[in-house]
Amino acid sequence: MKLNLDKQESDFLDKVISDWEKQELVNAEQAQKLRDTYDVKGFDWMRLAKYSFWVALICGATSFTFLIVNDTIINWLKNLYYTPDIIISIISAAMAVFLFLWGRRRERHSPEKIFSNEAVIFTGVLFTACCIAYLGKTFDNGSGHYSILFLISVFVYGFLAYRLDSRLIWLFALVSLGSWFGTETGYQTQWSYYFLGMNYPLRFVAFGFVLVGACHLLRNSKWFNRFWELTYVIGLLYLFLSLWMLSIFGNYGSLDSWWKIKQITLFYWGIISGGVAFAFMLYGLKTKDVIAREFGITFLLIFIYTKYFEYFWDSTNHTLFFAILAVSFWLIGRKAERIWNLGSIKKNLRQPAEEI
Repeated sequence: MKLNLDKQESDFLDKVISDWEKQELVNAEQAQKLRDTYDVKGFDWMRLAKYSFWVALICGATSFTFLIVNDTIINWLKNLYYTPDIIISIISAAMAVFLFLWGRRRERHSPEKIFSNEAVIFTGVLFTACCIAYLGKTFDNGSGHYSILFLISVFVYGFLAYRLDSRLIWLFALVSLGSWFGTETGYQTQWSYYFLGMNYPLRFVAFGFVLVGACHLLRNSKWFNRFWELTYVIGLLYLFLSLWMLSIFGNYGSLDSWWKIKQITLFYWGIISGGVAFAFMLYGLKTKDVIAREFGITFLLIFIYTKYFEYFWDSTNHTLFFAILAVSFWLIGRKAERIWNLGSIKKNLRQPAEEI
C-alpha cells in the first residue's frame, strides 16, 4: 500500500533518495522502488463533497425559513393548522419510508455517492421525527409525559439503523436516548431540580458512565461492531460535557441558588472532573485506546483553562500563568518523551535476539 504524502513531503523524499543515489548508498533500481512506495496527494474531493452537501442542507433549511415568511405561505400554513394531527403523521411516515427506500436503493446502485446518499437518509430521519411528534399530539391526553415520544424514537431509529446499516440514524438514536433520559427523569420528579439528589449535569455524568460501560460490555458483539466507535464517542461526549458543566455549576439545581455562592466553594467538582479526564488519558495511553486518550487530554486542558478563568483571570498576571502552564506541560512532555525513548531502545534490543 502506497503512502499518500503532501507535495512538500514528497519533494523532500525525492531529494533524499536522489542524494542517496548520488552517494551510491542505493542503486538506481532500489531508488525507483523507494519512489514507488509513495504518491503525492491530490485535491481532497471527498472532503469538498461532504462539506458541500452539509452546506446544501443548511442553505435548504434557510431557504425554507425565508419561504414561510411569505404571506401566501403563511396563509397556507394557517389552513394547514386545521389539518388533523394524524393526517400529518401519516404523510410524514409515508415520506420517511419513501426516502429510506430511495436512500437504500441509491446505496446499492451508487455506493460511491456517500454524502448525497446520507443527505437523503438524513431527510428521512427528519420526517420520522415529524411523524412521531404528530403521532404524540394525536394521542396526547394532557399528562405532559412526552418523554415517551423520545423513547419511541430510540427504538424506531435503532431498528432503522440496524436494518439500513446506517451510523447516521444510529447517531439520532443515541441523541434520542439522551433526550429520553433527561425528560423522563424530569417528569418523574414533576420537573423539580433534583432526581435522586442529582441535578441535570450530575445525572448525565451517570448516564455517560453507563453508556461508556455498555460499550465495553458489547465490544465483542458482532451486531454492535459497526456502531461501537460512534456509541463510544457519544458516550464520552455525554460524560465529559456533563463533567465540565458540573465543574462550573456543581450540584445546584437553579441559577438563583448558584449565583449566591462563591465559585471557589465548588473547587472539588473541578478536581473530580480533572481526575476523571486524567484517568481516561492514562487508560488511553496504557491500552492504546486513542479515543479515550484524546478525550482525556482535550478535556483536561478544557478543565484547567475553565478553572483559570473562574479563579485567576482577574487576580493573576496572565503572562505568569501561561508561562507556568507552558513549563508544566513541557516537563510532562519531556518525561513522556524519555519513557517513549526507553521503550524504543528496549524494542530495538529485543529485535536482534529474536532474529537470532
